[in-house]
Amino acid sequence: MAAASPFGLTGRTALVTGANTGIGQGIALALAEAGATVIAAGRSDMGETQALITEAGGAGHALKVDLQQQGIAPRVIDQANDLAGPLDILINNAGIIRRADALDFSESDWDEVMNVNLKATFFLAQAFAKSAVDAGRTGRIVNIASLLAFQGGIRVASYTASKSGLAGLTKLLACEWAAKGINVNAIAPGYIESNNTQALRADPDRNDAILARIPAGRWGRPSDIGGAAVFLASDAAAYVNGAVIPVDGGWLAR
Repeated sequence: MAAASPFGLTGRTALVTGANTGIGQGIALALAEAGATVIAAGRSDMGETQALITEAGGAGHALKVDLQQQGIAPRVIDQANDLAGPLDILINNAGIIRRADALDFSESDWDEVMNVNLKATFFLAQAFAKSAVDAGRTGRIVNIASLLAFQGGIRVASYTASKSGLAGLTKLLACEWAAKGINVNAIAPGYIESNNTQALRADPDRNDAILARIPAGRWGRPSDIGGAAVFLASDAAAYVNGAVIPVDGGWLAR
């Protein structure tokens, strides 16, 4: 009898935030294809994601949440645990972006981005880890960072700050929780076809400049991030802690 694949997720339950489209949807589908039961969470309708999971023969649930609500994180983890059994995997993907010159960037745009991209991520991770440790369970947390955890970017001050902070937070949580059986890592996507990059892809000059810099010669697809998420959520990554893994078509190598 063949041994189970170390990359398989059969019997595990995952919560993926911001899973209605783009990277989050790609991750949710990849986890389901690897055998996980997936809870797709966010403010938007998850019907399309659920349909894709069903078509792939997977099991999925939807959870409607607004991560900007004060004190929402413990309730989200409790609801997810009640919906599909104890969580094994948390994918902190939900994120927003606001674009403006740094000289003109508003305080409200700063706060909104930081609240979703960094604050909500920390408190979801905290609630997930508390639940796992209290129950004597192990767990996997994968935070979705960005190339802007390594670079400055242009006209996205709060986004860059949040993703740089997320990379540091990932390392801190790994240091504190690795010995407790909670692996914390991050993926830093490159330029991926998603709602957040629609404005860039619609600008012919920016689109051409970006493509010219990517050694792979194309924009990334959400499924490209899904594969990395499956790895980090699986037993194959049991000794991976505090890593921030670029999935960028070679962008940072150039």
